[in-house]
Amino acid sequence: MRKVIIENLPFLLSDTVGFIRKLPTELVESFKSTLDEVREADLLVHVVDISHPTFEEQIEVVNKTLAEIDKTEKPMIMVFNKVDAFTFVPKDEDDLTPRKRENIELDELKRTWMNKLQDNCIFISAKERTNIDALKALLYERVKQIHITRFPYNDFLFQQYEEEE
Repeated sequence: MRKVIIENLPFLLSDTVGFIRKLPTELVESFKSTLDEVREADLLVHVVDISHPTFEEQIEVVNKTLAEIDKTEKPMIMVFNKVDAFTFVPKDEDDLTPRKRENIELDELKRTWMNKLQDNCIFISAKERTNIDALKALLYERVKQIHITRFPYNDFLFQQYEEEE
């Protein structure tokens, strides 16, 4: 857990381990703290390795786990990381076999079910620093909305000061 400041807005960011399907019983107790952090969170940032061959299945596991532990719907940002490592294998035109995940281009994925996430979805490469500023801007907007809802009379967010050169 660490304090993060984007522009003039401080907030706490907690990084938890991912959800694991069929968690061994001896690990359940240590995993409870992660579940508690999720229950207490105001905003979930789900980071997905889009280069992983079964990333869609992993998303499903997380969504199912979230539904089981907390019946209230929390705002979530889906961050698809590792766009630099995403691989695409084009099919030959005469290949009539069904397409697999590796035969789908990233742009096509963005236009499919991911498009339904609208402004709650962003594609980045942490390694290459691709789209990091857009991620910061998105986090700022979401956290600002939560802050305004909780503290409607606190206007410190709107005071932007020019830095002296």
